[in-house]
Amino acid sequence: MRRIVVVTNLTLDGVMQAPGRPDEDRRGGFEHGGWAAPFNAMLEAGESMANMDALLFGRWTYESFHAFWPNQTGSPFTEVLNNIPKYVASRTLEGPLLWSNSTLLKGEAAQTVAGLKEGPGRDVVIFGSGELVRSLMRANLIDELVLLFHPLVLGTGRRLFNDGGAFAALRLVDSKTTSKGVLIASYRPA
Repeated sequence: MRRIVVVTNLTLDGVMQAPGRPDEDRRGGFEHGGWAAPFNAMLEAGESMANMDALLFGRWTYESFHAFWPNQTGSPFTEVLNNIPKYVASRTLEGPLLWSNSTLLKGEAAQTVAGLKEGPGRDVVIFGSGELVRSLMRANLIDELVLLFHPLVLGTGRRLFNDGGAFAALRLVDSKTTSKGVLIASYRPA
């Protein structure tokens, strides 16, 4: 059985919106895009992705990644992101998906992802995709959360965990701090 692993950048106040680039996600008038880039912590979280053989996205994050990554040069992530199988949970997208190795999972995310977990393979990793993560947490489908806590408080922006979300008791299974003060903490359901 495959595991679903979430890997996401967060500020200390829980903001996950637009960590990579200033223009990545301006929804709600967000003006702090690119806040995680100076910390370069994703490279140090790489061991969390060593067992990954597929990615899972919600619609918005998939479209954002597809608009940026296929044509990037000089990044160690470009080839991996272009070649790895990508699954997109969406009720609004229509196929075929244009980014190589992308498969649309139609219908309710909990049902389609539960089916994906039961298939052969290694870990399926979710980057970002807050709405999808919250949906899968309500259905108890998340096997691990790798949270990269950056030493920033933005005071505004979309958060990973909103009020009214699913209750989850978690246990810390690993943690380390980067040289720039990012805490990488891995949690599994208790």
